[in-house]
Amino acid sequence: MTNRSLSESIFIFLAFCTISLTATHPVAGQDATLLKVGDQEVPLNEFIYLVGKGATSEGNSMGLTREEFEENLALFINYKLKVVEAEAQGLHQTEEFEREFESFKENLKAPFLIKNSLEEGELRKAYSRMQEVIRASHILLRFPPNANADDSIAVLKMALKLKEEIEQGVSINELAKEYSEDPSAQSNEGDLGYFSSLQMVQPFEDAAFMLQPGEVSDPVLTNFGYHIIQVTDRRPNPGQVKVSHILVRVDEEDPTSEDRARRKISDVYAEIQKPSTLWSDIVKNYSEDPATSQKGGELPWFSVGNMIPEFELAAFSLSEIGEVSPPIKTRYGYHILRLEDRKNLDSFEQLEPMIRSRILRDSRSSMIHTQELAIQKARYGFQENEPLVSLLESNLNSVSPSEFQSKIDELGEQSSVLFTAGGQEFMINDFLAFIAAEERRLPPNAQAFDVWFDRYSSKILSQLEEKDLAENNTEYQMLYKEYRDGILLFSLMNEEVWQKGIQDSVGQRQYFKENRENYQWKERAEALIVKVLDLNRVNEARTFLNGKTYSKELVNNFQTEIADQYPLAYQIESGLMEIPDQAVLSRMDKNLSYQEIEIDGHLHLVLTGEIFPAGSKEFEETRGIVIRDYQEYLDEQLIKKLRTKYPVEINETIKEEAFVALNQ
Repeated sequence: MTNRSLSESIFIFLAFCTISLTATHPVAGQDATLLKVGDQEVPLNEFIYLVGKGATSEGNSMGLTREEFEENLALFINYKLKVVEAEAQGLHQTEEFEREFESFKENLKAPFLIKNSLEEGELRKAYSRMQEVIRASHILLRFPPNANADDSIAVLKMALKLKEEIEQGVSINELAKEYSEDPSAQSNEGDLGYFSSLQMVQPFEDAAFMLQPGEVSDPVLTNFGYHIIQVTDRRPNPGQVKVSHILVRVDEEDPTSEDRARRKISDVYAEIQKPSTLWSDIVKNYSEDPATSQKGGELPWFSVGNMIPEFELAAFSLSEIGEVSPPIKTRYGYHILRLEDRKNLDSFEQLEPMIRSRILRDSRSSMIHTQELAIQKARYGFQENEPLVSLLESNLNSVSPSEFQSKIDELGEQSSVLFTAGGQEFMINDFLAFIAAEERRLPPNAQAFDVWFDRYSSKILSQLEEKDLAENNTEYQMLYKEYRDGILLFSLMNEEVWQKGIQDSVGQRQYFKENRENYQWKERAEALIVKVLDLNRVNEARTFLNGKTYSKELVNNFQTEIADQYPLAYQIESGLMEIPDQAVLSRMDKNLSYQEIEIDGHLHLVLTGEIFPAGSKEFEETRGIVIRDYQEYLDEQLIKKLRTKYPVEINETIKEEAFVALNQ
């Protein structure tokens, strides 16, 4: 079989491989019947999809020759025969099948859903932003406890006033020290240092990445309050660094500690400049960081935004491996840093799991959900009963879900339509049944009806999307069928071929007896072959072997007394070997017990023992190969039986269309 033909094993593999969205897409209109297997019609597009996908997975973009096409068609027919038989045996109705296929279905549909494309967009946007780091200062104005609308307006007006002052030339850092309610503002004057994507809350990040250096944002609302942001610098992301450090702590409660620490760090820095000084010794003797002092002061890799600004700035200022920084001051004390290594930002593929995890944990997750709902509602004609929804909001938001039924009974709306979607009506009673079946609790301080209405409408819209996908997305239909049929094929093969081939010891021996001529030893010899890699050591091996008789004990002695003493000098092979299949032995003189043979520029020292003539293998000597061959035999017999049981009719006209389609 050529490398472009698709073996049956590939069909099995396809049932369990990772979803490939680069596979050949079925061509519209290819639902004509290519062949019939028994009473089951098989459409042309299924054959094109699987064969095209197999060619794509093997990296072949060229078309198929006529011979390759015929071979693939024959294998496809065998594949379909087994699927039809699996269905006839009811394997698709077993609990095991349902359980296994259900575990696949969620992963199968995920790449086709609206939510996936929205998430992918956010992942790519986050990674794109990671190409830069931003330095910004901000002022935070919080809302007072139990703030009302007037309080919110007052805070907004104050934020707008501060923005105006900054634009008129007043320093944001001076204003931050005076007005900001960020606890760190008194020490950093609102300077947040450098950061990149996913290191700030989403509204803050979105606003900051819209600004150029010097520009000031409008008030930005987050869960913390209103922020005024001024970007002071933007630069390419420097990637990650690994540094080691020496720390001399400062005790803020001891007024003399600062001076002592400053003098000590100066003495340590002077000591480091001496050529004979070892960094690890200095760290061990002087660093006051208990977590790192005994391991050379080494810290884990970190990127911008993961350390306090002063430490981070000093670390990323180092450019040469081994370069040492002057002493720097942080709130922990005084540090000296040494650069151990640095690397560029990881690829999207490497960072994708981390980005996805963070996005799904922050407010972007809610944003994606909102966008998903909006698209689903537009696509499936979602229309809510607005007067009823408003009535339910006012009556149910402040009560427990357990009270929904009685309240709705009081309102007399038990049979009312809550909303329509996908041409269907969804009633209040459906909504109540959904709540009763769910076990999830409400978030703290949640509006009860709003939360449950969102959950219910989300579930209905997701069901409509999945139904739409199954009915109208050809690629998903093909993938769905591929995995379903693949699991059925696996189940049938496991019962009829693989397990039977392993467990049927009587059948194995009978097959071996009937095919004994296929299990023959070629002429064999007991031999020790020493390939000499270092010719300076050839005499030691030659002296040890020459004149000796082959035995397992001698091989062990050579290994311990010679080879182990010079591990790079020799390469050893020993045991009972078939002479024609061993490159060195095939050239030996069978009359000599010791000889030297040169092949491909390498000298081989050969010591041989008993030589055995060609002859039949015993069953136990070749049992593994017999089982493999017996399984292949069982597979062939199964196909013969199925071809008799399920006649195959091929539409020759459609077959030619398939050949043309696969070669376009």
